[in-house]
Amino acid sequence: MDKKIQEKRLIKRQQLKSYLQVYNRKTGKAIGYIVNISSEGLRLVSSIPLLTHSVFQFRVKLPREVNGAKHLDFDALSCWCRPDVSPDSFDTGFKIVDAPQTLHDLVNGLTDYFSFKVETPTDKK
Repeated sequence: MDKKIQEKRLIKRQQLKSYLQVYNRKTGKAIGYIVNISSEGLRLVSSIPLLTHSVFQFRVKLPREVNGAKHLDFDALSCWCRPDVSPDSFDTGFKIVDAPQTLHDLVNGLTDYFSFKVETPTDKK
């Protein structure tokens, strides 16, 4: 029996062409890498399975300063975790928790900065 998983996401996530490493804000230890992101959530790849239904305190060190900030702090609720297609890796889906507007602005800026751009024939002039 072939069951399809129904997409519950309301905002399309952008696939990133470069991965941003995510750290535990309290310990400073690396947790994994963001592989896709929206203003509402993200998917993180890690070397260990992460606890679901838990709020994580994240820090992302930005590749360049954005609005005077060198890093981005936010909390995210883990919604699911499953093995990744890569051996010894795990995917975890997160919902960003109570993000201020500045976080949404920075996430949108990161999405623009790291997203694949589709070139149309009129762009080649």
